[in-house]
Amino acid sequence: MAVNLTLASAKLAAGILGHSNALIGDAVESIADLFSSLIVWRGLSVASAPPDADHPYGHGKAEPLAAAAVAMLLLFAAVGIAVKSAGALFARHHSPEPFTLWVLFGVILTKEALFRFAWKEGTAMESSAVRSDAWHHRSDAITSLAAAIGIAVALIGGPRWAGADDVAAILAAGIIAWNGTRLLRPALRELMDAAPTEELHERIRELAADHRAVCAVEKCLARKMGVQLFVDLHLEVDPGLTVARAHEIAHAVKDRIRENLPEVADVLVHIEPHHRPEPPVSPDGSRPADPAVDPTESTP
Repeated sequence: MAVNLTLASAKLAAGILGHSNALIGDAVESIADLFSSLIVWRGLSVASAPPDADHPYGHGKAEPLAAAAVAMLLLFAAVGIAVKSAGALFARHHSPEPFTLWVLFGVILTKEALFRFAWKEGTAMESSAVRSDAWHHRSDAITSLAAAIGIAVALIGGPRWAGADDVAAILAAGIIAWNGTRLLRPALRELMDAAPTEELHERIRELAADHRAVCAVEKCLARKMGVQLFVDLHLEVDPGLTVARAHEIAHAVKDRIRENLPEVADVLVHIEPHHRPEPPVSPDGSRPADPAVDPTESTP
């Protein structure tokens, strides 16, 4: 946030003094970065709060809400930059000053470094909000690069090419809008409780079925809540088991999943009787006795 504030101030001053609309638009993007960082910081703070009476499943939805808000900020910034630059495209204005290029080069290096740092952290904690904020930094670097190209063209071509600065700003706005749309989609999916990857579902099923007393995994549902996962399982066990034994199996499966998948916050296990196929009927009309059930089967 401190870096964004410093960059925004430097770019705004350089854009005004250097007669560069692209640089002023870039400064607006950095100001949006500052607000997005505030939103992400607050969103993660709320998401990390423990469950309470009003939110028994925790506050994890604050994280995708923050991600969606950051994505919307990107879209609004793109529209603002495009409208301002389009209005100035055919108006006569001064060519940008050469010193603005040096300001932009410093911004590009700084923002790319911030992107790599934030993206690494967001990927490690599987946070869509932090990854969205990382792309805010990358989009700022892209707009700065576009502005630098536009300013270079305007300086080389002279007054007749002064509008290249505005064209670069419009192109950069398009890139920002594309990134905003790309980041908004996964945030909305998470808010709508979209299912995680099929690989994760298969891993959960494997861990549950690995218990020797589990006859089948009938249903496996998972949803993401911030950086955590909540899982619902329907397990089939021998109908001859006692309630106490079925309870032990459910807890053993739950503990095994949480040990192997730390991102899983809780597992709700529903026990159902396993229906064995009917034994064949003998010629005399009788059926063989079912195999005996051992209710004391040990937990692995």
